[in-house]
Amino acid sequence: MSSQPPAAPPLAMTHRQIMEALTGLLAAFFTAILSSTIVANALPTIMSDLHGTQTDFAWVITAALLANAVTTPIWGKLADLFNKKILVQLSIVIFVAGSVMAGLSETIPLLLTARVIQGVAMGGLTALAQAIIGTMIPPRDRGKYSGYMGGVMAVGTAGGPLLGGFIVDSPLGWRWTFFVCVPLAVVALILLQVTLKIQHVRRPAKIDWLGSILLTSGVSLLLIWVSFAGNPAYYDWVSWQSAAMVGGGVVLLALLVLVESKVEQPIIPLKIISERTTALAILASVAVGIAMFGSTTFLGQYFQVARGATPTEAGLLTLPMIAGNLTGSVVSGLLISRTGKWKGYLIGGSILLIGGLGLAGTMDHTTELWQAGIFTAILGVGLGMLMQNLVLAVQNTVRASDIGTASASVAFFRSVGGAIGVAVLGAVLSNRVTQLATQGLAAAGIPVTGGSAGASMDLVDLPAPVREIMRAAYGDATAEVFLIAAGVAVVALISVLFIKERPLRRTVDIQPDTRPDSQPDADAERATPELTNAAH
Repeated sequence: MSSQPPAAPPLAMTHRQIMEALTGLLAAFFTAILSSTIVANALPTIMSDLHGTQTDFAWVITAALLANAVTTPIWGKLADLFNKKILVQLSIVIFVAGSVMAGLSETIPLLLTARVIQGVAMGGLTALAQAIIGTMIPPRDRGKYSGYMGGVMAVGTAGGPLLGGFIVDSPLGWRWTFFVCVPLAVVALILLQVTLKIQHVRRPAKIDWLGSILLTSGVSLLLIWVSFAGNPAYYDWVSWQSAAMVGGGVVLLALLVLVESKVEQPIIPLKIISERTTALAILASVAVGIAMFGSTTFLGQYFQVARGATPTEAGLLTLPMIAGNLTGSVVSGLLISRTGKWKGYLIGGSILLIGGLGLAGTMDHTTELWQAGIFTAILGVGLGMLMQNLVLAVQNTVRASDIGTASASVAFFRSVGGAIGVAVLGAVLSNRVTQLATQGLAAAGIPVTGGSAGASMDLVDLPAPVREIMRAAYGDATAEVFLIAAGVAVVALISVLFIKERPLRRTVDIQPDTRPDSQPDADAERATPELTNAAH
């Protein structure tokens, strides 16, 4: 890699120029987030219409997260090699194709395929948005703009459930929850073409295809195993199928590490992710991904299935969490830009995340809705303080040429954590619902055949007494999901406690020292006097 200092133009960008450049990018990000959150509240209706099970419910989420996860590092490497603007536009085109296919789906397998296509596009938007921000804006100022992105994410997350609920309850039906994002994506494409102007430096394109294949197959195999293990219809946790899948997944990932240590431009550069801050941020991101996706995925389901809310009402009931997320993201981003300090917000966010999940773990099918609102609001604030700022901490420790790959690595592991969380917690929820429903039906003198209790999410046509037993089972089982997620969130707290806080640099890239024996850490620390003066 070249040791020449970075070009000066990015440092000369004014706030207005940066905001103009980010307009189309934020519009694209908003469209993708909106599409994801619309689905959350529509899923119970979709599962009922397409005769899906609790396992299908989890896999509609997992498929998109898995595709997001395994393609994010690829997009991140492409961002380091090719024109980022064209890549973002390509992501939007792929996203539109996936959305149309999802809206036309008549079966669960076809819907899952469409969700994979959407996940590929989401991987691109996730990696490229962070990479473009990292290319234009110095870390010291990046917290503010990351806060804007967090705000857009929060608005999209808030608007999605409300809009999705309204569409599902309207004559349009659930298919339009996918179709409605197509015109928004077209608008984002036009805005990107007009507003996003960033300099592209050509580099030789060497994609680590072998690493990509090993990464995709290894992660996929383990997630498929964890999704179906313990289900009587498939195989036990201890069985030859489990041994084959786990063994195969471990071998593939071991080969991945070997390949990544040998190739010239690895898809997941070991030298970057083994740096202390990056490694700890990645570990925290996995825990945050499990806690965030694994718990919030089932929140809309809790309100609709367990509490009998309509999709529109479920969207309104998730607003406290969204408001907390918006507050945590924007406020922490602004304060970090003002003070240059970021570690305290990671610690505070982790504590609030654990507390919010722990409190949500006390909910059942009779919990007062205002209490559920307070619990999920605390959870939202914690997530808002963690997500963008973990990426910021990593971007502050790597050179500009590695920002795309490093940012994508953090996003990748967060998405992997989310996919694991949804798959594992979905399996836990399914098994627990079946157990509680069987007990409830037996107590009511209603026979259960073939262990089918809890297998279907279509409660509409059930007799009233059976429907109430099933609602209670779903409500009580959801608490276990939140408690497990709270335990996992402790890992995030431990990780951020050991991250070393470095002052946020004022420059886009690490400024090299002219002394032959200079070290990167020393270079980073040299920014301290400048930051102290800038604070005043």
